[in-house]
Amino acid sequence: MRRIVHLSDLHFDHVDPAACAAVVAFVKTFAPHLVVVTGDLTQRARPPEFAKARAFLDALGAPRLVVPGNHDVPLWNLVHRFFSPLARYRRYIDEDLCPVYADDEIVVAGVNTAHGFTVKDGAIAHADLAVACRRLGDAASGAVKIVASHHPLPTTDVRRQEGEMRRDPVDVLTECGVDVFLTGHLHLSYAGHTAARYRTAGHAAIVVEAGTATSTRLRGEANGFNVLHVDATEVTVERLKWNPEDGVFRIATADRFTKTPKGWTPASP
Repeated sequence: MRRIVHLSDLHFDHVDPAACAAVVAFVKTFAPHLVVVTGDLTQRARPPEFAKARAFLDALGAPRLVVPGNHDVPLWNLVHRFFSPLARYRRYIDEDLCPVYADDEIVVAGVNTAHGFTVKDGAIAHADLAVACRRLGDAASGAVKIVASHHPLPTTDVRRQEGEMRRDPVDVLTECGVDVFLTGHLHLSYAGHTAARYRTAGHAAIVVEAGTATSTRLRGEANGFNVLHVDATEVTVERLKWNPEDGVFRIATADRFTKTPKGWTPASP
């Protein structure tokens, strides 16, 4: 079984320092196999914010896979926004905008949805989608296939290539055998399956959205993050919420999914 901590929407320099320290303490104690961070590491993509975000990631002391979010693209600096939108992200966080992690039990493919031509919404380049499918196809036999992106995929769009039909990214990735989608952006947590949210035929994947782990920009939900316990036939998603009174994150809800011939379905708690 693999243990994954799923963080999102850190938003340095608008963070709760106590929550940041508690996340680091939790990860160090829990010792996950992987930390996945689904974007918005900064508030306005400024170098000092990226520096603080990088220091936070390094303090976690665990293997990590990170993808950028729309806040990691400069908003007001139009030269950077349109000609080098993620140059600072590449400098401070990761040169690879579509990273991959793979072992014998899981493969996690990161997909970039943050671009200079978008503001709040996201988009997936066709080439990035093809790379993700290829990496998922290279997974070890029986490995659980996971895709990580900042934006929930219903709000993203495949950028049309000449001579190609426009297709929903969820359909494309589902056909590639994705088992779990990890996203953020909304600052609201969710765990469900694609058959309940999207029109997917023949295969249902698990959809897991993380709230904001550390930001003070809340949207009616306390700071929180997800912990996934993953094996080939069962995935449990625990959603941890911040308790400022005692300075720790505690499990608020848990959802268990089991694999069936038609994909992943909710199971009894």
